[in-house]
Amino acid sequence: MYPTRQGWTAAALAVVLAILAVVFARPLVLVGSALIGAWLLAYQYRFTRDLERAVESLSVVQSPARLAVQTEDEIPVTLTATREATTELTLEITAGLPVTATATRPFMLSLESAIEQANRTRTVTWPVAGRHTFDAVTVTATDGLFRETITVGSTPTVTVEPPSPQSIHVGEGGDRIAASYGPHESGRIGTGIEPVELREYLPGDTGKRIDWKATARHTTPYVREYEAESDRRTLLVVDHRSSLAMGRQSETKLEALREVVLVIAGNARRLTNPLGLVTVGDGGITNYRGLASTTVNYRPIRRRLLALEPTTAADTPATMTVSNQLGTTTMNQPKTTATESVASRSSNTQSRTGNAGNNSGSILRRNTTPTDAQRSFSDLEGTDETFARTLRPFYSDRQRYQERIAEDPLYGAVHKSVTDAQGSIWTVICTDDSRPAELRETVLLAREGGNEVLVLLAPSVLYEPDGLTDIEQAYDRYVEFEEFRRELARLDNVTVLEVGPTDRLSAIIEAGRSRGGHA
Repeated sequence: MYPTRQGWTAAALAVVLAILAVVFARPLVLVGSALIGAWLLAYQYRFTRDLERAVESLSVVQSPARLAVQTEDEIPVTLTATREATTELTLEITAGLPVTATATRPFMLSLESAIEQANRTRTVTWPVAGRHTFDAVTVTATDGLFRETITVGSTPTVTVEPPSPQSIHVGEGGDRIAASYGPHESGRIGTGIEPVELREYLPGDTGKRIDWKATARHTTPYVREYEAESDRRTLLVVDHRSSLAMGRQSETKLEALREVVLVIAGNARRLTNPLGLVTVGDGGITNYRGLASTTVNYRPIRRRLLALEPTTAADTPATMTVSNQLGTTTMNQPKTTATESVASRSSNTQSRTGNAGNNSGSILRRNTTPTDAQRSFSDLEGTDETFARTLRPFYSDRQRYQERIAEDPLYGAVHKSVTDAQGSIWTVICTDDSRPAELRETVLLAREGGNEVLVLLAPSVLYEPDGLTDIEQAYDRYVEFEEFRRELARLDNVTVLEVGPTDRLSAIIEAGRSRGGHA
C-alpha cells in the first residue's frame, strides 16, 4: 500500500504545519497538523478494511474463445470482473495476456465503487507457436488517497500450433492412403473388450467366461471369445535436419511430416498405447523420451513436436576414401545434401568402374548397404575372375562403410531407441529422401526382431521451390523416388508412405499421364 498524489499532498501539509507550529510557537497550528495526521490514519485503516473485503468478494475470469489456435489467428478474449461486497474503492483491472500475444487495444476495465460487474472483450493475435499461459490479472485498488496492487483471477493456457499445410498427401505412388497409420488390431483371441465369436463350452474354460444369456438360449453352456487387448508400443523418430527445411512457407518437409506424426501420436493416446519420441538434428539426437504411457508422454511429446525447427547443417562434409588398383578416389558424403536418388548413385558408380562386365551395374547398385556389401563380398570369395579381382578391393573397405553409417544421426538415434526399448515396438521414421543409404540401413535396423516399421518419406522433388519449372524432369525424379520407396516397402514388416503437397504431386502425376508414363 502506498499513498496517491493526493495522499502525499495531505501528508506534506501535516508536516509543514508541524514545522510552522514549532518555528512560530503556535500550539494551535500544531493541533491542526495532528488532526490532518489522524485523518490520514483513519483513511488508511478504512482503505485496508475495504481492500480485504474487495479481494474476498472479487471474481475475475479471463476467457479465450478457443484454447487451441494456429499462429496469426485472431480470437476474442473476454475479461469479466464481479464484486459482491460494496466498498468505496475503485478497481482498475488489467488482463494478464502472455507477452507473445497482441491485443488490438489496451486490455483493461474499471469497477467504480457503485458498480458490481463489468466485462470487456478484445481481439487477440497469437504470432508465436507453443503453449502460452496467461498471467494473473492485475488489480489496482484506490480510494483517492491510497493505492494497492494485487494479482488475482484465472490463468488459462492457449496452445498455438504452427500453420498447417493446406493439403497433405499421404500415400503410395500417387494414391492416397487413408488412416493406414491409425488404429490396429491384435489379431489374437483372449480376454479383451471386443467380442469376436461365440462357441460351445469346452473342458478347462473358467466359469467367468460363460455367456449366460447365450447359454439360456441354447440350453447348453456357451463361451464368448474376445479379442485380446494389445498395446502397440509406438516410437516416433522425427528427423529435423537442415534438409527438412525445404519447401514453401508453411509447407516445408518438416511441417508436413509433423502434421502426420501428430495424428499418429493422437491415435496412440486414444488407444492408450505406450508412446516414445526421439528427434534427430544435424549433430545427432536433440530430444529423447523413452517409451511410456500416453498419460505421461503425450503432452510433452506434442509440445516438442510443435516447437520443432530444422537444425543447421555441419560445415564440413564427411569423406570416405577408397583405395583400389585403379587409383584413389575420394567421395564427399555431405550429411545434408539435396535430393539424391538411388538410380543416380548407381549410374555414378558404373561410370567410375567403366565396362567391367555386364553384371557390374547390378552388383554395385546393390552394394549400398553394409548387409549387401557383406553378402556380395562373400560371393566374390573363392573366384579368380578378372571382374572379381577388380572389385575385391572395394569390398575390403566394407567395415569402414559400416562404421560411417553407424555414425549417421538417424541410424544412431534408432539404434539407441531400439536398444533401450528391449521388446517389440512399432517404429515410425519421419524423414526425407536425401540420404537413401542411411535410411535403408536405418530401416533394416528398426525391423530387426520382427518389429514393424512405418516410414513417412518426404520426396524432395515435391518441395523444391523451382521443382516444377521443368515438369518432365520433375516426373522423372519422382519415378526415381518411387523406385526407392518401393524398394524399401518390399522389406518384410515395412510400410513406406510418401508425404507431400497434394497440388504438386497431382501436377507431376498428370504430366506423367500426358506422356503415357506411370509411377
